[in-house]
Amino acid sequence: MKYIDYKQLNPFQKFAYNFTKFFKLLPGRVASFFKAIGRFFVRLFTGIGKGVANYVTRFIKGDFAVRLSYLIFGFGNLAKGQIIKGILFFLSEVAYVFFMVFFGWGNLSKFGTLGTEASREMEVDGFTQTVFGDNSMLILLYSVVTIAVTALVLVIYIANTKSAAKLQQLKSEGKHIMTFKEEMKDFLDGKFHVTMLSLPVVLISVFTIMPLVFMILIAFTNFNKQHMPPGTLFTWVGFENFADLVSVTSGGKRGVTFIELTKWTIVWAIFATFTNYILGMIVALMINKKGIKLKALWRTLFVITIAVPQFVSLLMMNQMLQVNGAINVLLSEITGTEVAIQFLNSTPLMARVTVIVINCWVGIPYTILSASGILMNIPADLYESARIDGAGPVKQFTKITLPYMLFVTAPSLITQFVGNINNFNVIYLLTGGGPSTEQFYQAGYTDILVTWLFKLTMSQQDYDLAAAIGILVFIVCATLSLIVFNMSKSAKDEEAFS
Repeated sequence: MKYIDYKQLNPFQKFAYNFTKFFKLLPGRVASFFKAIGRFFVRLFTGIGKGVANYVTRFIKGDFAVRLSYLIFGFGNLAKGQIIKGILFFLSEVAYVFFMVFFGWGNLSKFGTLGTEASREMEVDGFTQTVFGDNSMLILLYSVVTIAVTALVLVIYIANTKSAAKLQQLKSEGKHIMTFKEEMKDFLDGKFHVTMLSLPVVLISVFTIMPLVFMILIAFTNFNKQHMPPGTLFTWVGFENFADLVSVTSGGKRGVTFIELTKWTIVWAIFATFTNYILGMIVALMINKKGIKLKALWRTLFVITIAVPQFVSLLMMNQMLQVNGAINVLLSEITGTEVAIQFLNSTPLMARVTVIVINCWVGIPYTILSASGILMNIPADLYESARIDGAGPVKQFTKITLPYMLFVTAPSLITQFVGNINNFNVIYLLTGGGPSTEQFYQAGYTDILVTWLFKLTMSQQDYDLAAAIGILVFIVCATLSLIVFNMSKSAKDEEAFS
């Protein structure tokens, strides 16, 4: 469609056109996304190939000390006078050898089976005693730790060979070789960024990446209440858990539950995100409109609602919406008849609508505050020019306010959408996932994937299934977030409203 034809469309036709265009472009964007992933892996393996080539080149061109450092950490540094650095390299190798001999290899050797000797009962002097065998969970955990330590030592090993080769080059060129004290000073000057980032990287690796890897591996095992260590062993099952989730035939109730809860999770995320966004923007426009008095008071009231912890508000609303709660009592007083509406436990539709409405109560104030700040920064001359050209309030909103808001808040909107997919508090504290049903596996009609995951782990000990759900949710959220953000104007034209 030509631009002049597009400008002649009414707002509803423009919306329909843009909506259709979005979904027409979506397959191409998805394809581009996976092509980008492919290019990433190509660059990754290319980089690995170059690294291996450089590794071999350093060995071929290196002197005796450099070559020996490939076997004995720090030898190249010791030979060139860097005693302390060389000793530190050597001690890291010695520590790794002791680690593998006394701890790492014993667990890593069982990583393929996760243990073969189960616990058993034995008669000892007329008494029955339990003789514990292998602990699959500890084997998996310690194997992950061993692999992480091995990766760290590999980095130290490569750094050792690079350092030895660099020292050889400096010596051959007659340049100064830095002492250990000089290198430490450099970490407070030229390499200060390395000093500042080292601790956060270590903490993220230990407390985020390693647990994440452990939980990903759990998804490929049968770790559940039937295979609970140390009493029983669990083992690798490949993609069986994923097959149970995405197939109705092989997974039975599990497959049905996953498919139905995925549908509801997406519906919930869409309504929870855009009702808060649109309604919050409308209220912010009303507050910021010229002529409105006591603007500071209205903003303060909304800040106060945010200051109340969300779980307190949700628990209070849960009590108010009970059959004999404050809402039904108030309606009974108004109508003069006994009202006993079951907002949370009657029908799936009633419960789901109630959850969406209550989410507006706890979510709109955040949008109001962020939107108020953005609205106050929209140049006033844009509105003046629009009024001179004859644009009314609706035209100003659709042509100036809404595009500006979407441009600025697109990343935040994506974050809110992903956050609502994982919005545990609102669902769990309001309905607990109810109304319950026998059609689902350990889930109710208002459960979303994250609350179902919580129930599977805390009540049923289905850790394998819960880990598989977590991986699928992550893949979907990450893919949608990257695709939608790259399609937004915020990413395409960063200076559109500058």
